[in-house]
Amino acid sequence: MLRIEPKQLSLYSILYSRIPENHILKLINNAVDFSFINKLLESSYCKFYGRPAKEPQMMGKLLILQYLYNLSDEQVIKDTMVNLAYMWFIGIDPEDELPNPSLLSKFRTLRLKEATLDDIIKEVVKQCVEKGIIKGTGISIDSTHTEANTVKKVPERIMKHLAKKIFKNLEEENGAVPDQVDKEIPNYKKIEDHNQAKQIMKNYLEKVMEDVEEIVDPSTMPKTIEAIEEAKEILSSPKFIEQKGIRSLVDKDARVGYKSKTDSFYGYKVEFAMIPEEKIITSVEVHDGAYVDGTDFRKHMENTIEAGINIKTGYGDKAYFRKSIIEELERINAEVIIPPSECVYRIDESKYSYNKDSDQWICEEGNYSISKKKVKRKDKHGYNYYFSKEDCINCPKRQECCGKAKKKIFVVGESASKYYEYSQKSKSEEFKEKYKKRACHENKNGEMKRFHGMARAKGFSLKSVRTQAKLTALAVNLKRIAKLFSLLFNELPLFLIKKLATINKYEFCS
Repeated sequence: MLRIEPKQLSLYSILYSRIPENHILKLINNAVDFSFINKLLESSYCKFYGRPAKEPQMMGKLLILQYLYNLSDEQVIKDTMVNLAYMWFIGIDPEDELPNPSLLSKFRTLRLKEATLDDIIKEVVKQCVEKGIIKGTGISIDSTHTEANTVKKVPERIMKHLAKKIFKNLEEENGAVPDQVDKEIPNYKKIEDHNQAKQIMKNYLEKVMEDVEEIVDPSTMPKTIEAIEEAKEILSSPKFIEQKGIRSLVDKDARVGYKSKTDSFYGYKVEFAMIPEEKIITSVEVHDGAYVDGTDFRKHMENTIEAGINIKTGYGDKAYFRKSIIEELERINAEVIIPPSECVYRIDESKYSYNKDSDQWICEEGNYSISKKKVKRKDKHGYNYYFSKEDCINCPKRQECCGKAKKKIFVVGESASKYYEYSQKSKSEEFKEKYKKRACHENKNGEMKRFHGMARAKGFSLKSVRTQAKLTALAVNLKRIAKLFSLLFNELPLFLIKKLATINKYEFCS
């Protein structure tokens, strides 16, 4: 039962006067009104029946403290018991009892859904925009990796654990493993040929499943049937044997990804969009390690707009130089500050240049293309630009350029002319100066990993890491908002700051 009661009415609340006005938690509380959390989550509680529930706003603030100071469920409760600033921030009297640490886990998993966390991040940003704390108009996007909270295993080892799991459940439900089932698991470590070891273990596991299925009764042995079905599902994926799929039974969602051609990691990719001017995160998405950067760009952009940001500029590194991303930014008339990627834009500008007005390509010898034809190759559209036969015959580089052909046919992608313009723009000093703003992502990545535990997942599964990433983003946002609030109002008297914190917009900031 959800029941909201007035807080901090005790005589002992006078102790809170000892908390400095410039304390980070007071600055956060003055900048952001967290009462919206109660309204956001009220539909997940019963208003009239059941035991009184802990206030969602208080539970939410406990999670903020937890991720702000990188504490465990137990430690944040212990620290709040003795820390006046923590007690004041969550809105309780000094003598009040705190919830059991287990309630934090339940609140995080049962109440806070992914959509709810997105709404909280957006509402916090929106409030700061309305109050003039955030004025930026850019969106910068980047991704970082988070290691899984387990080690990756070779397929042979996973198949060994699957067989053991079947035997364990069969023994529990049947009393013993029948003699007709071969319990002697092959020692794959003694087989030098890795491919041979995988095949031997696969054949063994399939034989075990076949033998067990003949003797089990689905109505009385559900756990054994479930273990067999799990093994079948894993073996059915061709990526499993190739070591591109599941690498752990503990965390089935984690995957191997690459930071470079030779540097790999096992875990997840956290992609986030932020306002580079104020370094505030507006959107967070988490995927497995094999995720392709930029796939969720539209979702990030929509979340940022919903947070009240009027996007005028889009920033990204070369991984985000893609047609779909550029088109999304152009659709809202935003300037694109993304350097061209060699894998997308493959024009050698030392040999060819482009005239936008006449739609002609010019070779290094000064010859112009005279016609073009649209072509389709393997579901990709492009153009053939044809040069003059006479110009090519008399060209000193004909053999090098045309080979045995009589004239040059220059093949380009459908967007090559547009990419040429971006390529030329990226060489200007103005572009280079604007692109420096994207560097804020590196500092934010380091902050979240070094001080807030994002270097490694705290739990297992994609859902768990998403919750961790979004709560971490909320925590670092509030740290930054406290600093921005302090800088914005450091010369104002205290009574005016408190008054301004209660209105919807700081008119003097507009």
